[in-house]
Amino acid sequence: MAGESDLQKLLSGMRPELKPGRYVFTTVEGGVPSGVTPLVTVAEDEGLTLVVPLEEADAAGLAYDYVAGWITLRVHSALDAVGLTAAVSRELADVGLSCNVVAGFHHDHLFVPYEHAERAVAVLDGLAHRSA
Repeated sequence: MAGESDLQKLLSGMRPELKPGRYVFTTVEGGVPSGVTPLVTVAEDEGLTLVVPLEEADAAGLAYDYVAGWITLRVHSALDAVGLTAAVSRELADVGLSCNVVAGFHHDHLFVPYEHAERAVAVLDGLAHRSA
């Protein structure tokens, strides 16, 4: 079940999909609070970073300052593929959009400023079309 590693195929076939909802990055000490189901966890020296739906963070009283839209690149990228993250983040940076990337086993997931998420998808669609 190997993923794609050819950069041109990755870019032309990425099919960015905007997931519904708003998502936040927060950090906690100890475990995940009750009622919170993180999409992503990262253990850091300073605490446990969680990416969670905004509503769950609010209900649990978790602090955050970045609200993101979640874009999944639907192409099955190999974990050792070279250049996809760089190309995608450069394309978004060129139009002034930040991008936080998380690699899953099958897909790459981008967290972009919520208010610009649809624009980010359009930018990525343009990159995919130019790469075809």
